Amino acid sequence: MRMQLRPIAVGIVSLGLAAALTACGEAGGGGNGDGDGNGSGEGKESGTIGLLLPENSTTRYESFDRPSIEGKIAELCSDCKVQYNNANEDTALQKQQFDAMLTQGVDVIILDAVDSASTSSWVEEAAAQGVPVVAYDRLAEGDVVAYVSYDNTEVGRLQGQALLEALGDDAEGAGVVMINGSPTDPNAAMFKAGAHEVLDGVVDIVYESDVDGWDAALANEDVTGAVESLGGDAIDAVYSANDGMAAGIITALHAANLHDTVVGGQDAELAGLQRIISGEQTFTIYKALVPQGELTAEIAVRVLRGEDFSDLTTGTVDSPTTQGVPSALLTPVTVTVDNINETVIADEFYTAEAICTRDYADACAEAGIGG
Repeated sequence: MRMQLRPIAVGIVSLGLAAALTACGEAGGGGNGDGDGNGSGEGKESGTIGLLLPENSTTRYESFDRPSIEGKIAELCSDCKVQYNNANEDTALQKQQFDAMLTQGVDVIILDAVDSASTSSWVEEAAAQGVPVVAYDRLAEGDVVAYVSYDNTEVGRLQGQALLEALGDDAEGAGVVMINGSPTDPNAAMFKAGAHEVLDGVVDIVYESDVDGWDAALANEDVTGAVESLGGDAIDAVYSANDGMAAGIITALHAANLHDTVVGGQDAELAGLQRIISGEQTFTIYKALVPQGELTAEIAVRVLRGEDFSDLTTGTVDSPTTQGVPSALLTPVTVTVDNINETVIADEFYTAEAICTRDYADACAEAGIGG
């Protein structure tokens, strides 16, 4: 969906995450498969777990999500197999992949949906064949047995708070462009809602758009259009729903000779961290993807075996189709140049060497990164 111009006047990962990871090492008891985290009935010691991820333009999925899930499954169930597909942001393709997994006899599916609103009938079909579905990162509609993600509204709040802090004394009435994520991704709506909760009434949202597919090129076009329509002086900051789009946004700003505009993202991508160190990007939001993936893998293995996983899903969430989905929502962290050492490097999400390549060595040294 493309919206038109509308003129208008941190610390390390939380204790809750640590507790969840501790729980990952605990054995579970048997269950009844009644949708409340009590397992999936008669289980098996080994089998095939399907893994469906939504896209590969964002670096996280192939670099962190997939290897963490596959690695943890192999650790917990050496005889288990993982059948993997990536949908490349194509809902129809993901449906074909989902159907193929059912045809080929997978036992459990981990689903990170391209379009969560499309999945209810998929999940029903899987349930009819005795195949439970675990929703990963995005809350798939339908009667999924569990959901693992981050508190995505809190991600948006942290983005809004970091943007206000970066604006400082100039925050009141500042002109802010909001470039939100894909309308098919429910997380994008939660990021947006959380950010608006913090920003509304403080700044002026001078332009806002939702970007199909989280496409950096489309984000670039939107910001270019905003600058041309409003003028550079009207824009003090740009909220970017993720780091990938922030790259396109910053290119657009620089093309307009706007080099001091506050820009924040989300995902703690390597390129985003390097832009933070060089001063091009102001902040990002760090979600520890390895613990998220490992926790999901633990749940999937327990579901396969018919074991209790309620100690891992201590909360519930509601989707448009299903009430009380057992859930684990982890806690995100704001990252700026001042706490990269204490967050992504301390967690070994990225090493200082990976971040501080030759082009960023001087900036890293000045910021004390890796020191």
